[in-house]
Amino acid sequence: MAKVTRKVSASKRLVVDGSDRLEVGLDVHKKSIHVAVWSRAQERIVGHWVSPPTGEKLLEQLSAWKGQIQRVVYEAGPTGFSLARRLGSAGYAVKVVAAGKTPQPAVDTAKSDRLDSRELAEYSAKGLVHGVAIPEEQEEADRQLVRLRVMQMAKLKRVKQQIKSFLLVHGIAEPEGLRYWSAKAVEALGRMALREPLGFTLKTLLKELAFLDEQVAQIEQQMQGLAETGRHGAAVAVMDSHPGVGLITALSFRTELFDPGRFRDGKEVGQYVGLAPRVRQSGQTRRDGPISRTGRGPLRALLIQAAWRWIDKDKQAQAVFDRLVHNTGKSQKAIVGMARRLAIRLWRMQVTGELYRQAA
Repeated sequence: MAKVTRKVSASKRLVVDGSDRLEVGLDVHKKSIHVAVWSRAQERIVGHWVSPPTGEKLLEQLSAWKGQIQRVVYEAGPTGFSLARRLGSAGYAVKVVAAGKTPQPAVDTAKSDRLDSRELAEYSAKGLVHGVAIPEEQEEADRQLVRLRVMQMAKLKRVKQQIKSFLLVHGIAEPEGLRYWSAKAVEALGRMALREPLGFTLKTLLKELAFLDEQVAQIEQQMQGLAETGRHGAAVAVMDSHPGVGLITALSFRTELFDPGRFRDGKEVGQYVGLAPRVRQSGQTRRDGPISRTGRGPLRALLIQAAWRWIDKDKQAQAVFDRLVHNTGKSQKAIVGMARRLAIRLWRMQVTGELYRQAA
């Protein structure tokens, strides 16, 4: 049977049968891509090389075996999904694996970029890896606006902590209302007469506070416009009908899920947002452990905040919450359970297009 030989680097040659089927594992970094090729016929790695980080160069290198490549696999990371979309548009089946979801050896073993790419190729051939959903460019762009707000809010919180720490260290009494950062309290901070360079330090922190406040306001204005587009308008309006859910929560949930139809049931939604308990079962004994905390932490925080507002506005939801408190003995666990119910309800409302119905 004819052999196909393709020189892929000065020192490596990939030799595979013309009828062979190949799995390609990638270890993707900012400056390089380690490529490993697994032969299904030979059941081993038959080629490995290092490629520049450009998708075009990788496509050129893989082109000779395009009809034989069954799948290209790499682990999600800081380089995002652009490479997956580029490979997909070229006709390759691509699977992006969530970090930490690949099989782990029972004992510590050697680790390198070369070994990681080889393991991914082998695991893919053996059906041991499961890919995450790959957002389209527009979906990822919409989601980035929501995540920008999260980043700026974190900076805003940090500056507020710095101001309070500054006052405490130097024995300066907090103005009335600073606990809630009222406009009157911030104005009082600006009028404080302090010796230099303390006065300069406080004014600098207050300028940063004002800048970030303005940034967040502009981002939220952009989010309002995004929520009114045809891509999100109907879904956001439906979720906005749910007590405790406003534009920020609705649009955040919408963009993080980005394709609600891909979930088969509420259990998958709970797992995706990281609000599903970790189940431990042995024989007849079953224990629900802490939540998995997969997915985005800021989205979980929004859902928990919305759940508190929900039970405050809905008597039936309050009754369910009270029952959960009675069963678990802790309000913190109960509110997590309500947040999981809320996530499932918001997912179902998007899929069905039905407005809120009062039932927990």
